[in-house]
Amino acid sequence: MTEGTVHTSNDLPNAGRRSLLMMTGAGLAAAGLVSLGSAPARAQASGDWDKTFPRSEAVTHEKVTFMNRYGVTLSGDLYIPADRGNARLPALALSGPFGAVKEQSSGLYAQTMAERGFVTLAFDPSFVGESGGGTHAVASPDINTEDFMAAVDYLGLHPSVDRERIGLLAVCGLSGMALNAAAVDKRVKAVAVASMYDMSRVMARGYYDSLTPEARAEMLEQMSRQRWADAEETTPALAGGLPDTLDGIDDPVVTMYWNYYKTDRGFHARSLNSTTGWTVTNGFSFMNMPMMTYITEVSPRPILLIAGSEAHSRYFSEDVYAAAAEPKELMIIDGADHVDLYDRRDVIPFDRLAEFFGEHLAA
Repeated sequence: MTEGTVHTSNDLPNAGRRSLLMMTGAGLAAAGLVSLGSAPARAQASGDWDKTFPRSEAVTHEKVTFMNRYGVTLSGDLYIPADRGNARLPALALSGPFGAVKEQSSGLYAQTMAERGFVTLAFDPSFVGESGGGTHAVASPDINTEDFMAAVDYLGLHPSVDRERIGLLAVCGLSGMALNAAAVDKRVKAVAVASMYDMSRVMARGYYDSLTPEARAEMLEQMSRQRWADAEETTPALAGGLPDTLDGIDDPVVTMYWNYYKTDRGFHARSLNSTTGWTVTNGFSFMNMPMMTYITEVSPRPILLIAGSEAHSRYFSEDVYAAAAEPKELMIIDGADHVDLYDRRDVIPFDRLAEFFGEHLAA
């Protein structure tokens, strides 16, 4: 497979977007940008539709639950083409961004791909949204990787799905877990990610790998002592997430996040990025468990990486592309930033996604 590069400039985003942000606060809430040009998806306010995007009459929608191998019950939205007939269809499991819920970006991707002929399952990862796990606002590189494999379990047992034609599609911070799952779960036939973040890398090493050993040690020291404070209080302290307003905020990355998660464009009451943020100690398991260690083992199944040319996160996709084995494709969307690929349907390359999965999940 040849590299599908739309934008060929090697220029990095500007220095302001390279600033190291607090990794347990707003800096890791998500990534985003005010939509330019065509309007992004907007929620319908009628009935029981609780998504940040309009409902499509071309698909059927059903809320479902399924369990991962750790016994955590996961909540999902299942989308099926309304005119599917009796044929078993190819299927996609979707999640992301990190701290988002299925009613946001992954649901938009799921519904749109269902319009294009796929059975799709957008799910809340363990400990987030409507999914269980005993506590909330925490993440795990292992358990959240398992969540994708549990979604494959569910899809493979569904009567509308051809279990030999299942792929993964993820956005932002859950992309690393999707790639990690594809490396070990050989039932996955293809994987695509948009605005990819490697959460284990950025938590362990900082943005652009700028975290010094001394700063890393200090972070771990603070989180270690926070565990005693959490144990005394019986509930973990929350990092706070994004600010309620942009008053006094001049960091362009925080501004980009805010303009998606804190406005009616993308706000959802169950989204950690819209509300409380993660726990202060959330980074622990990511800081010494690098997820991309076995990225070459996705091969010979194909990988499609999609990133905006102006995204501060672009380097994650470029580095995974360089490390992965063939077949692989890197698609750079000219002029797009990170969150343009969350909800801007005029920017998200749905045609290419349909072609990619149509080819690699063919009967």
